[in-house]
Amino acid sequence: MECCIRPETPDDHMQVHELNRLAFGDEEEARLVEAVRRTPEHVPELSLVAESDGRIIGHVLFSPITIETADRPVATLSLAPVAVHPDFQRRGVGSALVRAGLEAARSLGRTSVIVLGHAEYYPRFGFVPARPRGIEPPLDVPDEAFMSIELVPGALAGVHGTVRYPAAYDAAF
Repeated sequence: MECCIRPETPDDHMQVHELNRLAFGDEEEARLVEAVRRTPEHVPELSLVAESDGRIIGHVLFSPITIETADRPVATLSLAPVAVHPDFQRRGVGSALVRAGLEAARSLGRTSVIVLGHAEYYPRFGFVPARPRGIEPPLDVPDEAFMSIELVPGALAGVHGTVRYPAAYDAAF
């Protein structure tokens, strides 16, 4: 399967919406993507699609969030969602999107990423549990599902605080 990963364009929005709906079986993630796109903080270069034969078969979104510490907010990114069309799952599309997104984030000078996801999946990219680093989730989630990665070594050293998602996340759910 030949697949191209590239930044999402406005022409892709309808296909990305439908892809997220199919991949997750509901509208929540599709609404999240749309809500994040409408924010001034949205970074179009961090919304990537996987395309095969002119069809969008995967999508990943990285969006700005903060870790609220006692001293100041620390900028980071959220990785959510990662969607792959059901017909193309378990073929490496999601992994390719995550790797490309992490590299795009690094190239834009971003230093870390937070993910709430499968404990068996994300460590392959270098994600580790965030709580032992002193980073708390904003809601009650299993420790093993709440992870972080430093795109720049030491980026999260000494950062202790709670992750805060923007209002766009609340609006989607």
